[in-house]
Amino acid sequence: MEVAHVASSWDGRSALGTQIGPDYELRYELDGPLLRLEIVAVRETEIELGDADFFDLGYSPLFNSLPVIRDGLLVAGPPRDYVMRWVDVPSLEASHVPQRYEPLAGRVVRYSSGTFSADIQFDADGIVVDYPGLARRVGQNSG
Repeated sequence: MEVAHVASSWDGRSALGTQIGPDYELRYELDGPLLRLEIVAVRETEIELGDADFFDLGYSPLFNSLPVIRDGLLVAGPPRDYVMRWVDVPSLEASHVPQRYEPLAGRVVRYSSGTFSADIQFDADGIVVDYPGLARRVGQNSG
C-alpha cells in the first residue's frame, strides 16, 4: 500500500509518501533532485538524481507519473527512452536502469524495462490510476 501527498497542481518535483510492505514501512520525500528515504526504525538515506532523467522507487506507482507529467505522455506518440535512478525497496540500493514509456491511446502508457512491460492507465493530470499487477488508485478521484 502507498499513500502519497502531492499538490493539486503537481509538477512531479516534490512529494511525500509512505509505503507499507509485508515487513517494512518506507517513508519518502521527493525534493527535486534529492530523494530522502527511511525504512522506519531500520535505516535512512538520501539519494541524488545525478545524471539520471528521473527517480523510480520500487513498488511506487507515483514515480511512474514523473515522465508522464514532465513530457506530456498522455497523448499517443512515439516511445521515449529514459535512464532512471532506480531505488530498490526495501534494500534502498540505487542504480541506473533504462526504461521505455510508449504513449498509447486513452491515457495509457506502455512501460517497459528489461523483459517486463505493463500498460499503465493515468488520469487527466498524469497520475497513475491502474498499474496492472501492482496498484490501483482508490477513493473518489480514482478515475
